[in-house]
Amino acid sequence: MNEIIFVVEEAPEGGYTARALGESIFTEAEELSQLQERVRDAVHCHFDEGQEPSVIRLHFVREEIIAL
Repeated sequence: MNEIIFVVEEAPEGGYTARALGESIFTEAEELSQLQERVRDAVHCHFDEGQEPSVIRLHFVREEIIAL
């Protein structure tokens, strides 16, 4: 596996959540720098040594509501 993609969203209560596509990996954090660190840690814990992807891609999803 060369890369793993995480969908990152702003949490309703504040901070961020990150969920991997195709793997059972989820983490959350208050700040983006902390989220990056937690995503790396979660990936290292999920995969056996030598099986980790070489790239972690964070895909940010932001929802906006526009009143008419």
